[in-house]
Amino acid sequence: QLRPVESGGGLVQPGGSLRLSCASSGFGMELYAINWFRQVPGKEREGVLCISTGNDTTYYSDSVKGRFTISRDSARNTVYLQMDNLKSEDTAVYYCYAQHPIFHTDYWGQGTQVTVSS
Repeated sequence: QLRPVESGGGLVQPGGSLRLSCASSGFGMELYAINWFRQVPGKEREGVLCISTGNDTTYYSDSVKGRFTISRDSARNTVYLQMDNLKSEDTAVYYCYAQHPIFHTDYWGQGTQVTVSS
């Protein structure tokens, strides 16, 4: 399966933490820049942050700086999104997007719901 699969979403209270995973059995994740996007119903999909093939992090959203981090586990062919100090405005469906930097092939995951509520 070429589509990456997200997991780890759920319901968490404000101030809590979640770790999302993005994994693929169809391609080597280390060859792709991995982006996390999120979307709220009725709004456009928003870029959150990205990890390059060189493991550099780029934040697309200032609102998550200092709270969200992204990392790779090459042995598990997985990328993680660690989300700390969650806020209600972080509630969204989170999507993993893999993008090859040279061949420009790309794959979207199916999304995982994150709900931050007391």
